[in-house]
Amino acid sequence: MAKRIAFQTLGCRLNQHETDALAAKFTKAGYEIVPFKEEADVYLINTCSVTGKSDRKSRNIINRARRESDALVVVTGCYVDGSRDKLEEDGRTYIIENDKKSHIFELVDSYFSDDRILPSSVEADRFGFTADENPLHTRALVKIQDGCENFCTYCIIPYVRGKAISRDLDEIVDQSKQLIESGFHEIVLTGINISRYSFEDFKFADVVERILELEGDFRLHIPSMEPENVSDKFIELLQHPKLCQHIHLCLQSGDDRILKAMNRKYDTKLFLNVVKKIRAVNPLFNFTTDLIVGFPGESDEEFDSSINVCKEVEFGHIHTFKYSKREGTPAAKMKDQVDEKVKSARSEQVRLLNEELKLQYRQKFIGETQRVLVEKIVDGKAKGYSQYYLPVQFECDDSVRENSFVNVVVKGVETVKDEPVLSAVISQQ
Repeated sequence: MAKRIAFQTLGCRLNQHETDALAAKFTKAGYEIVPFKEEADVYLINTCSVTGKSDRKSRNIINRARRESDALVVVTGCYVDGSRDKLEEDGRTYIIENDKKSHIFELVDSYFSDDRILPSSVEADRFGFTADENPLHTRALVKIQDGCENFCTYCIIPYVRGKAISRDLDEIVDQSKQLIESGFHEIVLTGINISRYSFEDFKFADVVERILELEGDFRLHIPSMEPENVSDKFIELLQHPKLCQHIHLCLQSGDDRILKAMNRKYDTKLFLNVVKKIRAVNPLFNFTTDLIVGFPGESDEEFDSSINVCKEVEFGHIHTFKYSKREGTPAAKMKDQVDEKVKSARSEQVRLLNEELKLQYRQKFIGETQRVLVEKIVDGKAKGYSQYYLPVQFECDDSVRENSFVNVVVKGVETVKDEPVLSAVISQQ
């Protein structure tokens, strides 16, 4: 009988990519993937440690898996690297660091044999993920980079993910080509800080350019970038029809003093200049962002500066974080920690602004033709994302298939589960 394995992934796209790659290996070897709540022989938990809440959630899931089952429990991810002293490795629990995560299949598979391999015996390999199929998601993620050396004063990630390293460009292109040829229509680049890619003489824009040169009916999505790494060459590439018109451009604060205290590598002038340059190429370009409220010492006036920048950019979405103290980071020792009630009030203000800006932005697409990659079809209604990475739904017949591109005309914006979704009809042109 096939062994059953369940996955639980917390945190970032990179974690999700790594889980997907591992799931592909287990599937090929004959393992059955089951929901995490079901009985399994192996429970694999890919943890996150970006906030204190993430740590707590990771601990709770680990404890639940250990308590409710006699199965092998595999714990990996950033919580492992940041809290190894709090985790106990016993006969049926494997604690595996990020840089050994790519070996998890071999470690687990050997657990059920007479020739068991222990985690301590394998070498580090941060680019050992070579999935050629993705059993858990429709789009294909390609890892190009790992680690971070920015050392933002609030962030624990450089301490748990380690030194920044970049993958061989030819390997990236080869894997992308393989994924496109196997039927994927969307390639998503992933890593901890992908826009800081640097391998030999190649930079991030070179990676984008090489992938866009590949043959096939696909699109390339750049999920996030740091403002200081947006080069003129990259902006020129945005005119390519295969490149999604969306970037998650990290703001964190709209006040220069706070940005400096955060050890961010840009100021608001540089950030707004990047937005201006890209919107000159495409006025509808979709910028989404992260915003931290309640950073130590943030005054009402400095918070208002963030609000003003958000209004000026007209973000398509604002992901808001209340500052979370992470022990071991410089910000945790800063004076003037902001009261939790103030953080909550500011977070609510950003939430309301986000709802307003999101709706305003999506209404701009009424009457526009969009190319949608269909992800699901339920009861004759297709759902997917446009080239601007906006959710779209439209009525369809049997000629429309999942994982296919369809041109549609946006007729309006509907609210679906509190989310404004573009409502469209299939284009007749």
